[in-house]
Amino acid sequence: MAPSAPTPLGPRLLKAVIVSTLGVAAAHLILSDTLYLSFAGQAASSLGAGPGYSADQAFTTALINTFLVMPLVLWIGMLVSGERRVGPMVLVGTIAWVTAVGNGIDVIDDAPDAILPIRSLALVVAVTALGSLIRRKKRG
Repeated sequence: MAPSAPTPLGPRLLKAVIVSTLGVAAAHLILSDTLYLSFAGQAASSLGAGPGYSADQAFTTALINTFLVMPLVLWIGMLVSGERRVGPMVLVGTIAWVTAVGNGIDVIDDAPDAILPIRSLALVVAVTALGSLIRRKKRG
């Protein structure tokens, strides 16, 4: 079977914008929900609750989960949309997401139901979508 022709840049970029938006939304939802658990753990420990699921564990779980969700959504989303060779996009998107969360965690760690700055989220989507235009060279 002959390899298929690469997708033109316009449709690939559109698919990447859609998948990146879904990835940012899913990762942010998981981050904010697990941070809410962290707040609940802090409140419980302040009220004298016994040992159990601590706020530090919930915070760490929030970060790990959100860092795992982003690359999975990007990879699966682009594969489902018919794209191949998405490694560079996944790498760029994951690094952009980790950077945005690292720079904005103080904003959403202070209060429940807070979101990362919209500019940061839009920048992650834009950088990730542009990362889809990086094509890995074919082997052999």
